[in-house]
Amino acid sequence: MTQLWPHRRIAFSLSAEQSLPIIVESIGLNDDQEPISRPEGFPLYHWLQTMEGEGELSLGGHSIPLPQHSGILLPPGVPHSYAASSARWETMYLTFGGIAAPSMLASLGMQEAAFFRWERDSICGTLLLSMLERLESVVDMFGLEASIDAYRFLGTLSKFGRLHQNTSVQRNVEKLQPLIQWMEQHYGNPAIGLDDLAAVLGISGRYLSTLFNQTFGVSPYGYLIHVRLRKAKERLIGGSACTVARIAGEVGFRDASHFVATFRRTVGMTPEQFRNLH
Repeated sequence: MTQLWPHRRIAFSLSAEQSLPIIVESIGLNDDQEPISRPEGFPLYHWLQTMEGEGELSLGGHSIPLPQHSGILLPPGVPHSYAASSARWETMYLTFGGIAAPSMLASLGMQEAAFFRWERDSICGTLLLSMLERLESVVDMFGLEASIDAYRFLGTLSKFGRLHQNTSVQRNVEKLQPLIQWMEQHYGNPAIGLDDLAAVLGISGRYLSTLFNQTFGVSPYGYLIHVRLRKAKERLIGGSACTVARIAGEVGFRDASHFVATFRRTVGMTPEQFRNLH
């Protein structure tokens, strides 16, 4: 069954057959993703990927960027929230359960929250769209085709996803938590470099870069820029009359022009446009 809303296409599986190894609940495309907050998590497995733009997912009290060509699989009951971090964020999602889903995902190294990235021309980026189009055009009374498609998608993701499939986002976040908290306190210092970040955890810059890329899909310095931009957004919409130049200095940018260029490239609009919009 397919339903259409403005900016959204979603198909629901019609199957009530509980013996299928994977039971697809829904698959959808949302070309203007609204903010979502689930303090008690979602009752089924939930895959979310970015098609265009960029989003930000909060998991375990920390923010995970979701740029284009990336996605995250969330197990049932994991508290989370997500929202756009660019002018427009287009997403696709898949929700599913089934008696064999936990064991199948474990065999693929995906039993915990897992973040994946893939190359621009990878099949991982288009499989869900093809699956949605099939569900929209064919009546899958028993949910069998949807079940097969979902397993094919998960298998392809585990094979061609660029990151290590057995990497647990939550486990890595725990390792990085002291540094993430340190960034939240020291983001205003423009002199911070990779060596300073690595020193907080007492590890090499190379290993720190590996941890950040496996967990968040960005470099340690890229994550710091993400923190600075988030702090800038808070100031821009917080009722402050501070100038853009002053906010740039407060959040760790050496000059206003660099701040404006970075903000526009990442968010899709200038800081002043963002302030007026909100």
